[in-house]
Amino acid sequence: MTADNPLLAPWTTPFGVPPFASITPAHYTPAFEAAIAAHNAEIAAIAENPEPPSFENTIAAMERAGRQLDRVASVFFNLTGAHTNDELETIELDLAPVLSRHSSAIYQNAKLFARIDALTKTGTAGLDAEQARVLERYQTAFVRAGAALAPEAKARVAAIAERLATLGTNFGQNVLADEKSWSLVLDGEDDLAGLPDFLRDAAAQAARDRGLDGKHVITLSRSSIEPFLQFSARRDLREKAFAAWIARGEAGKTDNRAIIAETVALRAERAKLLGFETFAHYRLDDSMAKTPEAAMELLKSVWTPARARAIAERDALQELARSEGGNFDIAAWDWRYYSEKRRKAEFDLDESQLKPFLQLDKIIAAAFDTATRLFGVTFTERFDVPVYHPDVRVFEVRDRDGKPVGLFLGDYFARSSKRSGAWMSEYRGQERLAGDIRPIIVNVMNFAKGAEGQPTLLSFDDARTLFHEFGHGLHGLLSDVTYPLLAGTNVARDFVEFPSQLYEHWFEQPDVLERFALHYKTGEPMPKALIDRLMASRTFNQGFATVEYVSSALVDLEFHLLNSTEGLDATAFEAKILGEIGMPEAMVMRHRSPHFQHVFAGDGYSSAYYSYLWSEVLDADGFGAFEEAGDIFAPDVATKLRDFVYAAGNRRKPEEAYRAFRGRDPEPSALLKKRGLLEAAE
Repeated sequence: MTADNPLLAPWTTPFGVPPFASITPAHYTPAFEAAIAAHNAEIAAIAENPEPPSFENTIAAMERAGRQLDRVASVFFNLTGAHTNDELETIELDLAPVLSRHSSAIYQNAKLFARIDALTKTGTAGLDAEQARVLERYQTAFVRAGAALAPEAKARVAAIAERLATLGTNFGQNVLADEKSWSLVLDGEDDLAGLPDFLRDAAAQAARDRGLDGKHVITLSRSSIEPFLQFSARRDLREKAFAAWIARGEAGKTDNRAIIAETVALRAERAKLLGFETFAHYRLDDSMAKTPEAAMELLKSVWTPARARAIAERDALQELARSEGGNFDIAAWDWRYYSEKRRKAEFDLDESQLKPFLQLDKIIAAAFDTATRLFGVTFTERFDVPVYHPDVRVFEVRDRDGKPVGLFLGDYFARSSKRSGAWMSEYRGQERLAGDIRPIIVNVMNFAKGAEGQPTLLSFDDARTLFHEFGHGLHGLLSDVTYPLLAGTNVARDFVEFPSQLYEHWFEQPDVLERFALHYKTGEPMPKALIDRLMASRTFNQGFATVEYVSSALVDLEFHLLNSTEGLDATAFEAKILGEIGMPEAMVMRHRSPHFQHVFAGDGYSSAYYSYLWSEVLDADGFGAFEEAGDIFAPDVATKLRDFVYAAGNRRKPEEAYRAFRGRDPEPSALLKKRGLLEAAE
């Protein structure tokens, strides 16, 4: 009975957090059924309203509808990402086409679209700027969903969306299955050769978690396998681990290649039905880039200098390997190992020197302190709030005047029930339409947990990732809009990474490192000499990092620029594109196609993985505003940043938001300067 379903009952928990302990998998399907039925009734009332369409009875009514469904879905999909199980995965697969059909029925509703279209044609007189923006976004969303098409074409677009929802769910579940099923057991000192203490401790903890006390285990979590590839002196084990890492989703029951082929074909068909040349043209039409040609131009402008740098880096690694007696050509599983040695030789710096100073708790504190100094918000840990896993931490967030801002959840450790990667999500978004609704934001990471009684130590990249995701978190927490459609991170895909990538800059500042990079044994701050060497090495290995990323973005775009997908083999197509762009030997894409979840486990970054680089143009230029002010916490600059970016949601077009913050358009050269590629570009 729905009356006994905690997903549908009022939540009396602190801050209105979901009552996780009361919710079982059996509650989800009936809750979704009831919530969808309630939403359908609300939509029907709007569409059938005999009164002439107005903003209030159509757009505002749409914004008020579906609250129950939003609440159920937020709990379910947050858990299927962060703490799933077989039962939830079965429900997820069953739900994918149901929710797609429900969405298509709304966004292709002829009577509803007629009301929105009529409002659009009458103009924005009498509407404030935010209302005008909401109306424009609804009109765009309906048209892009096929609302203006003939009935037969509308039906086909809806059928495609339904099938894509199932394919994306299958894709993600296959990758998770591969990540859960593989581990490398290290047995004895020979297998541990070269591994520093922090990695041995984390691998021992991973072994204990799997009932293998006394052994050490490397998993396919990035925070486990990447340091193993950096430090393991066993070339054979590096090769074995790397082979498993890049083969996820490419064999057996979890082979994703047929899913990719069908996905690309369906996306291309949908784009043509909607009047676009390719899916990439359809997707980017509603972005900052506007066209795939603009995105491609940016990627290729960076590719050329990055490739030249990467080849020089590879040659240096080859020379180093041969100087040590290595009678082999540098391979992909050697790159991180010899790069670490090279960084040590050139800068007297390696990860084992940095990691003891990068305690998880201290980096969290650094992220919070940066937000306090920039925006005046404070964070107080709460222990009386329900959580979905014992590792999750909860913080109450307040403004400088003590007013509530929201609730922040941090879920930091890797586990088999969690998808790989790092992300920000929400259990509740900010709005003022239904009252002063404060957001509940979550950051999910996959850090390797420290041994029992020991602090969790992060790599420099892990710590930067924490700042990145917290930047997204602030984008959700500081949101200050009336309408849910515009709140928080509901912005153009190639703008959404700007606030998060900008926030990374503060982690790398000596002022922050000196205060929070404290040795886990002595409590001493990171020595200035070490910070200086760290700053000097900022652009070390940037050829590799840039090529690894840009190759993934180029392959993504090329998949979605296809006019014909007949006989598409994902692996062969990937190899073809990499050959055409001259992918350096011994390098592999950051995300190979069979496990490229950004692109194929849903529609999030499909033909839009370039967005990180597009946003990096903004963040590299944007941080310059603080540098030009002579204060990385300059109050007037921070106020503009909060007002026009973090708090503004999608109130205005992204290019207008950037200009309002910066006072001008971004300077593209800032990107090459940040990555140390200016010389290679000249």
